[in-house]
Amino acid sequence: MTLLSTAQHLARDTRRNPRAHLVPISVAGVMTAGAIAFVAYLLWPTYATVPSSDPSRLPVSVGGTLFNVPTSAVRMKIQRHSGPQERVDLSFLYPSLEAPAAPKHYSADTIDERVQPIDRIFVSIAAHRDSLAPDMRMRTIYPRYLEQASKVDDGLTTRAFRDGSPYGGEDLFTAIEPALIARCTRDAITPGMCLSERRIEGADLTFRFPRSWLVQWRDLATAMDRLAAQMHSAKG
Repeated sequence: MTLLSTAQHLARDTRRNPRAHLVPISVAGVMTAGAIAFVAYLLWPTYATVPSSDPSRLPVSVGGTLFNVPTSAVRMKIQRHSGPQERVDLSFLYPSLEAPAAPKHYSADTIDERVQPIDRIFVSIAAHRDSLAPDMRMRTIYPRYLEQASKVDDGLTTRAFRDGSPYGGEDLFTAIEPALIARCTRDAITPGMCLSERRIEGADLTFRFPRSWLVQWRDLATAMDRLAAQMHSAKG
């Protein structure tokens, strides 16, 4: 039966039964709702994710790149969801690289317990939006502002940035095996901190850690490589 004949049939039924006019309205409403649902399904944005076998991990897409991150390592509640994100901020215990436990609730009697040595490495994953890659910045930008003198200690090369440059008051640390590039502030009123960046497809990973950890720079470089590989692994 065609739609035209169906409509004519419903019209005849309407004349026989005054309440029958509700039937074509209901039918039209159902058909319209179905059409809208179908169009919405076709237009709904999707992204590729690999389900994590561990419910304690979140599959997130940053810059179109899939990462599986420990839920408890995410520092901001608003970022604790799966799916596309512009940026995810994480922290891990060092050297275990485990996700930290939930923070304690402190009272006036235990406030002194909050003053503890830094034992965490912080990681930010952000879409790079075609910005200059970390290795290109190392080759083309940093050399413009570095002092000529350098120091090599246990395979780790140190060069200071010139005073008055955009990186004044910082030093650049580099090594070949394992590979390491870190830009660090100098110890002052507060301990010096370092940044080390890595690019994975559409995202940049920025690691932050105390400068004092460079005493064991090989272990540190290996730990950052491990974290990057673990989070980027499709299996988590």
